[in-house]
Amino acid sequence: MDLITFKLILPPFLILLASLAGRRWGDAIEGWLVGLPLTSGPVAAFLALQYGTDFAAIASNGSLIGTVAQACFCLGYATVARRGWELALIAGIVAYACSALLVQALPLTHWGFFAAALITLTVSARLIPFHNPLRNPIASPWWDLPARMTIATVIVVTLTAAASFVGAQMAGILASFPVFASILAVFAHRMRGPEMAMQVLRGMVLSLYGFAAFFFLIGLIIVEVGTLYAFIIATVSSLLMQSGALYFIRRKLPYIR
Repeated sequence: MDLITFKLILPPFLILLASLAGRRWGDAIEGWLVGLPLTSGPVAAFLALQYGTDFAAIASNGSLIGTVAQACFCLGYATVARRGWELALIAGIVAYACSALLVQALPLTHWGFFAAALITLTVSARLIPFHNPLRNPIASPWWDLPARMTIATVIVVTLTAAASFVGAQMAGILASFPVFASILAVFAHRMRGPEMAMQVLRGMVLSLYGFAAFFFLIGLIIVEVGTLYAFIIATVSSLLMQSGALYFIRRKLPYIR
């Protein structure tokens, strides 16, 4: 399966799963799911197979920069959320772009980018307000899921096309753009209000520790051990960190089982 076909199939499928999970277990779990490297991980594997492990290692730095930027996106959106989803989305995108440009310009090593990601995630998780609202689901219109899936596909395909012209590190940054989080946050915001959008974003921030660990390990070991073993080790490590994040979310939100 080529990358374009992969991109056409996977984004709507992931949006469908995350949306259904959010309706069943809540918006924080929805955010937790979209923070997994379910799209950027396979893209990184494709880059390694097509361009080599050195290219993939450089791209992993871009993904760590993207982790910092994703945390800033979530914090920027949450900070402005009560002023409406339109302004909040703009604030999130501006925060993503500015933080990515700033961190990219810093003379950091792979370890430095990883440390920057962990620090930014921790600060963002503490600053995004926590709410434990009563579950009071609102019936979604018939076009809700098809619209989410279509928007996700268009954005991901567009970013993929642009990434092929900008180099390894920028490709990692673009692939890390929080497409799913922005869509799910906006829909949660419009359907249930700003507090629910914040829970999507807070869940995503907690899940990004696993995202950061995944790409840190890819960049650290892929050249030495090869693509297959690097991705196995990174995936297992990411899932372990995700399990810890899920445990934390479940303690905070007792209605999740």
